[in-house]
Amino acid sequence: MSNIEISEVGSRHERNAFIKFPWRVYANDPAWVPPLIIERKAFLDRKHHPFYRHGNAVLFLGRQNGEIVGRIMASDDPNYNALHQSNVGCFGLFECINDRVVAAALFERAASWLREKGRTEIMGPIDYSTNYVCGLLIDGFQFPPTILTAHNPPYYRDLIESCGFTKAKDWYAWWFADPAKAVTQLRRLAARFKTRCPATIRSANLRNLRDESRRLRQIYNQAWEKNWGFVPFTTAEIEFMTNELKPLLVPEFAWIAEIGNEPVGFTLCLPDINIILTQLNGRLTRFGLPIGLIKLLLYKRRVRKGRLIALGVIEKYRRAGIAEMLVLRVMEETMVKRGITGELSMTLEDNFMINRFLEAIGADRYKTYRIYRKQLPC
Repeated sequence: MSNIEISEVGSRHERNAFIKFPWRVYANDPAWVPPLIIERKAFLDRKHHPFYRHGNAVLFLGRQNGEIVGRIMASDDPNYNALHQSNVGCFGLFECINDRVVAAALFERAASWLREKGRTEIMGPIDYSTNYVCGLLIDGFQFPPTILTAHNPPYYRDLIESCGFTKAKDWYAWWFADPAKAVTQLRRLAARFKTRCPATIRSANLRNLRDESRRLRQIYNQAWEKNWGFVPFTTAEIEFMTNELKPLLVPEFAWIAEIGNEPVGFTLCLPDINIILTQLNGRLTRFGLPIGLIKLLLYKRRVRKGRLIALGVIEKYRRAGIAEMLVLRVMEETMVKRGITGELSMTLEDNFMINRFLEAIGADRYKTYRIYRKQLPC
């Protein structure tokens, strides 16, 4: 391992190299979607990303004979550990050539940083927390990733497991090839719940997005609080994410369930702009002109593929038909009327209620993501 050097990213030049390294890994992967470089810079900006108000993270680059061959992020989230009474840190943004020695060096450096923080376990891939992109793709490699989901080469599983990591939890992604079929099934379910469903379903008010995002945060932090890996969104984080997603939001892609004035459930769908990103190769400008930005804004309404990224109902109303009504509204108004197919993700492997529900309405489980864990020696 003498010719492998793992160094902390300290300069803007090194940060840019960290961001651009995936272009080497995925050069021959037709399913890969290049991220927007400007978005990656914002995500890693310690001064502006809200994660750093309560947590910490560090980036490492791996070099072999002077050439960059891998990267990794280690992160420490005190909010997660306080909530779960745990002592865990995370790794994320892992990219590596197909070399176990390089991978081992990267993981050891990330683990060393976490041990210095007093952590006794490492878990990942998780980019900051489970509120952001997380999970290692372990099947479904032939399908391009949808917006805000991970993609990686098949050999990453072997690299991670060869370094002593074991499965912590799997997550599923579901595909709706025929939303009209789902609507037929959902209408039958809705008819059974109609007389006792106490909620009103409305589209989100995008003109008052600040207040709506607070409602979504309120529902999210209640609906997901007992889920594995949950960590609540802080106010700063939900504001940051709202600003990030605002240009992508389309009316009638977000729905809120209310009982009286109390928000009790919501669902959020996004157009899968990854279809556009494949053409931009990471850049919004070309020849000094904002060509990529124009494409994003112009074509977001024309995209015929979407991702339902969140569906949540607070616990005491989960058997009242609210989730079924929300999904029905998405399928009818967002997908069938607009001719959209798409994905619902991600669901926990042991969330039997939602997984059986999705199977019952005709969704196909087409991808699996895995979170790994490893105990850290003292």
